[in-house]
Amino acid sequence: MDLGLKGKAAIVCGASRGMGRATAEMLAAEGVALTLLARNPERLEAAAADIRARFGVTVTAVAGDVTRAEDRDRLVAACLAPDILVTNADGMPPGDFRAWSRDDWIAALDAMMLAPIALMKATVDGMMNRGFGRIVNIVSRSVKSPQAEMGLSNGARSGLVGFVAGLSRQTVARGVTINNVLPGIVATDAQKHHVDKLSAMTGRPFADLWAERAAQNPAGRYGEASEIGATIAFLCSAHAGFITGQSLLVDGGQYPGTY
Repeated sequence: MDLGLKGKAAIVCGASRGMGRATAEMLAAEGVALTLLARNPERLEAAAADIRARFGVTVTAVAGDVTRAEDRDRLVAACLAPDILVTNADGMPPGDFRAWSRDDWIAALDAMMLAPIALMKATVDGMMNRGFGRIVNIVSRSVKSPQAEMGLSNGARSGLVGFVAGLSRQTVARGVTINNVLPGIVATDAQKHHVDKLSAMTGRPFADLWAERAAQNPAGRYGEASEIGATIAFLCSAHAGFITGQSLLVDGGQYPGTY
């Protein structure tokens, strides 16, 4: 399927690896020019060079931290008229809420709620003026299936989803959709880091926890980053203009509800 995105421009955050990079590759395959943000300059430049070579699209790399206003400003300045924005922030490590300080909560809100909102604020009006825009936030299944040890992420990401529910209804009549993708367990470095933390908390071997989490999923496996990227690319497509304000689970059927 031609997604109707050739010649469009996208900002993709957290794009040096994992789901962010997979999304960038899916968009590049559709002829989208990319502006990529990640914190690690070497890994980001390597990803940008690889995508340029494989897909023949323009790729601009901006090394920075999405929680820093000056880095967000540099990102937006590198892509002044984006058609697509994909936000993607690392989650906070698991833990016990009794150990979390106010600073921990502010850091979670900055990364997973306030930074995506700031990027939307910087881009959405231009999208509406041009009559086309696609904003997708990579969030987490935790907003539908909260996990006790993930309280920082549960709270901050739920705030973002609530904000999007209101904003998305104000933009869609002018061609701009805003949606959230809620990945379940996906075989990425971030997932491995999460299971490492769980292993340290519980004293159980990493290999046992890793295998157990796959076995508990109805699909019997972890998702692939490419599956998340493909989902996001469709939500960014010309065919998805009637989908807005939604939080789409991509979790192998692990969420047991019907809505």
